[in-house]
Amino acid sequence: MKKTFKLTHPKVKRDRLIEAVKSDVRKYLKRERNKTLPEGADFWDFDCKFGNTAEEAKEIHVSELPKFVESTKETDLESFYVEILAKPCRRMKKPESEM
Repeated sequence: MKKTFKLTHPKVKRDRLIEAVKSDVRKYLKRERNKTLPEGADFWDFDCKFGNTAEEAKEIHVSELPKFVESTKETDLESFYVEILAKPCRRMKKPESEM
């Protein structure tokens, strides 16, 4: 998902638009996690970027995404950019010394 979300609408309030964006992100993540994994992969990992524009977007962790979307309430931005790319990953075993 590579998308620029607009936070201006003549009839819908800004808070409702932000909630709709968070809902879209959660739906996308759920849809991607339900896809079948390729051979040798254990789970889906996500590369996420967030910023005012696509050029200014910085990498963030997937768990921080709702917090960044929520932070747009304080700013007077008209739009922001979100990029989420799924990739299959394999879990690594912890060394026995850490257990």
